[in-house]
Amino acid sequence: MFILWALFAVLSAVFAALTSILAKIGIENVDSNLATAVRTVVVVAMSWLMVFITNAQSGLTNISRKSWIFLILSGLATGASWLCYYKAIQMGEVSKVVPIDKMSVVITLILAVVFLHEDFNAKSIIGAVLITVGTLVMVL
Repeated sequence: MFILWALFAVLSAVFAALTSILAKIGIENVDSNLATAVRTVVVVAMSWLMVFITNAQSGLTNISRKSWIFLILSGLATGASWLCYYKAIQMGEVSKVVPIDKMSVVITLILAVVFLHEDFNAKSIIGAVLITVGTLVMVL
Protein backbone atom coordinates (compact mmCIF):
# COMPACT_ATOMS: atom_id res chain seq x y z
CA MET A 1 0.00 0.00 0.00
CA PHE A 2 1.40 3.36 -1.04
CA ILE A 3 1.36 5.84 1.80
CA LEU A 4 0.23 9.40 1.01
CA TRP A 5 3.15 10.99 2.84
CA ALA A 6 5.52 9.14 0.51
CA LEU A 7 3.77 10.64 -2.52
CA PHE A 8 4.23 14.13 -1.09
CA ALA A 9 7.87 13.32 -0.29
CA VAL A 10 8.48 12.26 -3.90
CA LEU A 11 6.73 15.37 -5.19
CA SER A 12 8.88 17.44 -2.83
CA ALA A 13 12.01 15.89 -4.32
CA VAL A 14 10.81 16.55 -7.88
CA PHE A 15 9.96 20.18 -7.09
CA ALA A 16 13.28 20.63 -5.25
CA ALA A 17 15.11 19.35 -8.34
CA LEU A 18 13.16 21.75 -10.54
CA THR A 19 13.93 24.54 -8.08
CA SER A 20 17.66 24.02 -8.54
CA ILE A 21 17.56 23.98 -12.33
CA LEU A 22 15.12 26.88 -12.66
CA ALA A 23 17.05 28.93 -10.09
CA LYS A 24 20.39 28.38 -11.83
CA ILE A 25 18.90 29.63 -15.09
CA GLY A 26 17.05 32.53 -13.44
CA ILE A 27 19.93 33.73 -11.28
CA GLU A 28 22.17 34.58 -14.23
CA ASN A 29 23.24 38.24 -13.93
CA VAL A 30 21.10 38.67 -10.78
CA ASP A 31 22.46 39.21 -7.26
CA SER A 32 21.90 36.00 -5.30
CA ASN A 33 20.31 37.84 -2.34
CA LEU A 34 17.90 39.65 -4.65
CA ALA A 35 17.04 36.37 -6.38
CA THR A 36 16.36 34.76 -3.01
CA ALA A 37 14.10 37.67 -2.02
CA VAL A 38 12.10 37.36 -5.26
CA ARG A 39 11.74 33.60 -4.75
CA THR A 40 10.68 34.15 -1.14
CA VAL A 41 7.93 36.59 -2.11
CA VAL A 42 6.56 33.99 -4.51
CA VAL A 43 6.72 31.29 -1.82
CA VAL A 44 4.95 33.55 0.70
CA ALA A 45 2.18 34.40 -1.78
CA MET A 46 1.73 30.74 -2.74
CA SER A 47 1.68 29.65 0.93
CA TRP A 48 -0.95 32.21 1.94
CA LEU A 49 -3.02 31.32 -1.13
CA MET A 50 -3.04 27.68 0.03
CA VAL A 51 -4.00 28.78 3.57
CA PHE A 52 -7.05 30.62 2.21
CA ILE A 53 -7.96 27.90 -0.32
CA THR A 54 -7.98 25.30 2.47
CA ASN A 55 -9.67 27.72 4.90
CA ALA A 56 -6.87 27.22 7.45
CA GLN A 57 -6.51 30.90 8.41
CA SER A 58 -8.74 30.48 11.46
CA GLY A 59 -6.02 28.34 13.06
CA LEU A 60 -3.70 31.36 13.24
CA THR A 61 -5.04 32.36 16.66
CA ASN A 62 -4.56 28.81 18.00
CA ILE A 63 -0.80 28.73 17.50
CA SER A 64 0.93 28.46 20.88
CA ARG A 65 3.81 30.71 21.96
CA LYS A 66 6.21 27.75 21.75
CA SER A 67 5.06 26.97 18.21
CA TRP A 68 5.46 30.64 17.20
CA ILE A 69 9.04 30.65 18.50
CA PHE A 70 10.02 27.44 16.73
CA LEU A 71 8.23 28.36 13.50
CA ILE A 72 10.06 31.70 13.48
CA LEU A 73 13.39 29.97 14.16
CA SER A 74 12.62 27.49 11.39
CA GLY A 75 11.87 30.40 9.06
CA LEU A 76 15.18 32.03 9.94
CA ALA A 77 16.99 28.75 9.26
CA THR A 78 15.15 28.40 5.94
CA GLY A 79 16.09 31.94 4.97
CA ALA A 80 19.75 31.37 5.83
CA SER A 81 19.70 28.09 3.90
CA TRP A 82 18.17 29.71 0.82
CA LEU A 83 20.59 32.64 0.88
CA CYS A 84 23.57 30.29 1.11
CA TYR A 85 22.11 27.93 -1.50
CA TYR A 86 21.50 30.68 -4.05
CA LYS A 87 25.00 32.07 -3.54
CA ALA A 88 26.43 28.56 -3.94
CA ILE A 89 24.56 27.81 -7.19
CA GLN A 90 25.48 31.23 -8.54
CA MET A 91 29.16 30.56 -7.89
CA GLY A 92 29.32 26.82 -8.58
CA GLU A 93 27.86 23.99 -10.60
CA VAL A 94 24.38 22.85 -9.59
CA SER A 95 25.49 19.23 -10.02
CA LYS A 96 28.04 19.77 -7.24
CA VAL A 97 26.10 22.16 -4.99
CA VAL A 98 22.96 20.01 -4.76
CA PRO A 99 24.66 16.86 -3.42
CA ILE A 100 26.40 18.91 -0.74
CA ASP A 101 23.10 20.63 0.09
CA LYS A 102 21.47 17.22 0.43
CA MET A 103 23.97 16.35 3.15
CA SER A 104 21.27 18.02 5.21
CA VAL A 105 19.74 14.54 5.34
CA VAL A 106 22.69 13.25 7.37
CA ILE A 107 22.78 16.38 9.55
CA THR A 108 19.02 16.07 10.12
CA LEU A 109 19.39 12.44 11.22
CA ILE A 110 22.02 13.46 13.78
CA LEU A 111 19.99 16.43 15.03
CA ALA A 112 16.84 14.26 15.25
CA VAL A 113 18.68 11.87 17.54
CA VAL A 114 20.14 14.63 19.70
CA PHE A 115 17.12 16.92 20.01
CA LEU A 116 14.08 14.75 19.24
CA HIS A 117 15.47 11.50 20.70
CA GLU A 118 14.56 9.59 17.56
CA ASP A 119 16.05 6.16 16.87
CA PHE A 120 19.41 5.97 15.13
CA ASN A 121 19.84 2.30 14.32
CA ALA A 122 22.24 0.34 12.11
CA LYS A 123 20.07 1.06 9.05
CA SER A 124 20.27 4.81 9.75
CA ILE A 125 24.04 4.65 10.20
CA ILE A 126 24.55 2.69 6.98
CA GLY A 127 22.28 5.07 5.08
CA ALA A 128 24.06 8.14 6.46
CA VAL A 129 27.46 6.69 5.54
CA LEU A 130 26.27 5.84 2.03
CA ILE A 131 24.84 9.35 1.53
CA THR A 132 28.11 10.87 2.73
CA VAL A 133 30.24 8.62 0.50
CA GLY A 134 27.89 9.24 -2.45
CA THR A 135 28.16 12.98 -1.92
CA LEU A 136 31.96 12.80 -1.87
CA VAL A 137 31.99 10.69 -5.05
CA MET A 138 29.73 13.19 -6.85
CA VAL A 139 31.59 16.29 -5.69
CA LEU A 140 35.24 15.20 -5.99
